[in-house]
Amino acid sequence: MDFNKIIGHEDIISRLRNAIELNRVGHAYIIEGQEGSGRSTLAYCFAKALQCEGGESQSCNSCKSCKQAESGNHPDIIYVTHEKPNLITVGEIREQLVDSMQIKPYSSKYKVYIVKDAEKMNEEAQNALLKTIEEPPEYGVVIFITTNSEKLLQTIRSRCIDLVTKPIREKDIHAYLIKKYEISEEKATFAIEYSEGNLGKAILLATNDEYEQLIHSVIDLESNIFDMDMDEISDAIQHCTSFKMNINDYLDLMMMWYRDILVLKVTGSPDKIMFKEQYLTIREQSNYLSFNELEAKQKAIEAAKQRINANANLPDIMRLLILTLKEK
Repeated sequence: MDFNKIIGHEDIISRLRNAIELNRVGHAYIIEGQEGSGRSTLAYCFAKALQCEGGESQSCNSCKSCKQAESGNHPDIIYVTHEKPNLITVGEIREQLVDSMQIKPYSSKYKVYIVKDAEKMNEEAQNALLKTIEEPPEYGVVIFITTNSEKLLQTIRSRCIDLVTKPIREKDIHAYLIKKYEISEEKATFAIEYSEGNLGKAILLATNDEYEQLIHSVIDLESNIFDMDMDEISDAIQHCTSFKMNINDYLDLMMMWYRDILVLKVTGSPDKIMFKEQYLTIREQSNYLSFNELEAKQKAIEAAKQRINANANLPDIMRLLILTLKEK
């Protein structure tokens, strides 16, 4: 993988390559965007190019440094890890980054640190980074990967070069999915519409069997929700919570269902809805759900997402959500 193989993000790639060519590499970067939007790939390709022995803005993929980067064993490309899923502690930052940066690179011009899930650093961990970012050694480069830079302290953000990923063009995602995975046109179209420019999401939806099951689960729930009795609701709660690791995608698909109803109410045309095979069901629901009711259901899904992010009990969240969506 190198810059030439990345789909989209031409503006970010141009900035990173120019920084290398002009010898104006910053000491701290923030790459911000949705999960699956290509942030980690951009960070990896930048780190690989920085360390390449060829001295160009594009990695050669054949030198010792590039081979080490590809194998994940480059001594001067360090990924900061954390034990707790929702927290990066001050101890982890000090041990893996702050103290480590005082040691000169083993074999390269730079020592590159990649901090995934940077928004999970607590305030103490972020404060521990300040001096390192303010007065870094010449060889030090830190790349923060985050879904939300607002969760980083202003004192951190002000010292970083901020790069924000943008949605990838649908035609580019389409060409990639069809060529790389040889999937059907129908499957590619559904994945593209759902992903909204996020290549990672499109790939998962197009290639992962569990996502096929997830889609069918959402369709079954939303198609029958208004006719379900309490036993069926309990079964639905148990079924949807089985997708715990992908529950945000489950909720996104539920949101898309109501977006389709809204689109059909406004345009009367099925051309722009995502769940095309469920057109008749969506049309029927659009006849008796008002704009206010649709807005309330979308707000209920957003509220469920917030509760999940706050680590509330998932079955309780989904029970409240399904009962709320059932109302009409």
